[in-house]
Amino acid sequence: MPELSPADFQRLRDIRAGQPDLVRATLDARRKRSLLADDGKLFIVAADHPARGALAVRDDESAMADRYDLLERLVTALGRPGVDGVLGTPDIIEDLALLGALDDKVVVGSMNRGGLRGATFEMDDRYTAYSAAAIKDAGLDFAKLLVRVALADAGTAPTLEATAKAVSEAAALGLPIMLEPFMSEWRDGRVVNDLSADAVITSMAIAAGLGESSAYSWLKIPVVDDMERVMAATTLPTLLLGGDPSSRPLETYAKWADALALPGVRGLVVGRTLLYPPDGDVASAVDVAAGLVHNGGSHTRFSTASNDSATDLDGSATMNQHVSEGSNA
Repeated sequence: MPELSPADFQRLRDIRAGQPDLVRATLDARRKRSLLADDGKLFIVAADHPARGALAVRDDESAMADRYDLLERLVTALGRPGVDGVLGTPDIIEDLALLGALDDKVVVGSMNRGGLRGATFEMDDRYTAYSAAAIKDAGLDFAKLLVRVALADAGTAPTLEATAKAVSEAAALGLPIMLEPFMSEWRDGRVVNDLSADAVITSMAIAAGLGESSAYSWLKIPVVDDMERVMAATTLPTLLLGGDPSSRPLETYAKWADALALPGVRGLVVGRTLLYPPDGDVASAVDVAAGLVHNGGSHTRFSTASNDSATDLDGSATMNQHVSEGSNA
């Protein structure tokens, strides 16, 4: 779609103030598509971070605070070839719908945002955004939830129970649901996810068993060492998640390429890495990731076995393997 103008945002504000019924009407009129692309893959841009109070990108603590800037970046990303859809909370999804950016896209509704980043109750991660029923009712395509397991934090128990109910509800509605699991712990006053292969495998086993049926369950997991062993831990369709931007783009894209080639991996979900690249070129950053997901030749280009990938992505963004929460959590 064309670039957004001040008039587009004025119309958005006017509708929200004076015609809120158009939000639902616009979602109902949205042109839909099949869940998977023709190649069986899926590339989703994530933007549900703000609802958890996670606004920082690199050294800028409020990078995602400007909603208009974020929407412009999302519209740019959604307009690129190979971008299949977007993940967000109701406020983001409804803004994008009113801006006309969701036709022919897979729309993923984010569910539990109540465990605010840095809060003492962070692990008691309440379902404060979409419910499975609301996602289905709004005509969205996919549900997403975060399930962090901290064995020393009692807040994990109600989160697991609520997550199991959400999975059961989604299955009863025939709604695909994406579970993003982590083994987590409190360290120096913040929640830190264990990104070792063994921890990721354990989290996958816990998540896969939640709910009365796994028929519609998907997993969303980080790219870590020993991904072949990690992917041997599940038969569920799996999407890879990106991470917070840091300074090692080449290694990260190469790891994504290798992981995307593994059996069971269906695609990629990335947020801040691509929406806020260091050079500001959202389109170029998104194009690289889309090529990795949908273009078979990109695996050779960025594989860790390739000798010349360092010439391809200088200046782009990557994932910090030691961030305190999941990249798209």
